[in-house]
Amino acid sequence: MRVLFSSTPLAGHFGPMVPFVKSLARNGHAVAVAAPGALEPMVTALGADFWPLDNPAEDVIGPAFAAMREMSHEEATQWMAGEIFGRIRTEAAIPGLLHAADQWHPDVVVRETAEFAGGVVAELLSIPHCRIGIGIGRTEELFVRAAAAAVSDIRHAHGMPADPQGLQLREAPYLTFFPDGLEDQQSPAPPHALRFRDPSWRTPSIESGQQTPPFVYVTFGSVAAQLDGPSQVFTEALRAVAQLDIDVLVTIGHGMDPDRLGLLPPRIRVERWVDQASVLRTASAVLCHGGGGTVIGALAAGVPIVAVPLFAEDQHINARQIEAAGAGLRADPQHDELREALAAVLGHRHFQAAAGELARQIQTHTPTDDLDLPSALSPA
Repeated sequence: MRVLFSSTPLAGHFGPMVPFVKSLARNGHAVAVAAPGALEPMVTALGADFWPLDNPAEDVIGPAFAAMREMSHEEATQWMAGEIFGRIRTEAAIPGLLHAADQWHPDVVVRETAEFAGGVVAELLSIPHCRIGIGIGRTEELFVRAAAAAVSDIRHAHGMPADPQGLQLREAPYLTFFPDGLEDQQSPAPPHALRFRDPSWRTPSIESGQQTPPFVYVTFGSVAAQLDGPSQVFTEALRAVAQLDIDVLVTIGHGMDPDRLGLLPPRIRVERWVDQASVLRTASAVLCHGGGGTVIGALAAGVPIVAVPLFAEDQHINARQIEAAGAGLRADPQHDELREALAAVLGHRHFQAAAGELARQIQTHTPTDDLDLPSALSPA
């Protein structure tokens, strides 16, 4: 089978696709990824074919981002999901996806939550397709509801029936790594959600709180370090952890100079990037922004979380559900609040117990190596 994945250029959005790409390739399928050029190094490192998609023209995307500066958080969330992802990025990606489909002849198209062009092109060419969630069901519904009108306009422009309610978006089979225990029951995952786990995730074997001193992994994703406002969270986090009797690893990505953090105590180590799964096997707690990749990685390892939402709404959604599930706390990005939240999570075993329960749920999910795409595309 020939499987074409379509993604936006954000590493956090492509991340949930990676285990599926690896598993399908291991099982002998031909795999390609269509995405803007920023993802090419990640894709080629996986050994998959890469098909470049255009980014929106700067005179289109620039004003769209500028408009968000005057919006409330709620307005900006709807604008980002509906106008930027739903309309602008979709229109820019369609020509490249049509070219990839014409030249590479996929049997299946698999898109991520915020990449809508893959679904439009697949339907236009009568190719089966499905979607991979970048968060829990509430995040998926947020994107569908916000983008439905824009995607409907694009469908109509390509001679397809209008779909202002997003019915076709909602009907696409939905694959997710997130456990049911993290879902918001007021806005659950789409019907017939298929839950998977990365086969590289090991059954948790180290209980949080037994290490002396505890080890805390601090990460705020691949974007925060590049943004003037959110990047201040690194300073606040370092002040917080320096006041606790813990060992710390901080990852900063490639958007920040490590020297900006100044001289740090010996028990705080800074890296640009690490193998997250390996680090999480020995972590007592995670301090993060609530991004989907870090959250699911931590929970799969049974590690409780202090979540500090910074900008995207999915971070706020994840933080609320982590707290609701008892697997951690959410906090504002001030050092005193971060210190208190970390001390609480490290000092009370019920957080680790709740994270461990979610880890056990994830262990019951189907390994991506056992993905049966024909069955996934025709859920009962």
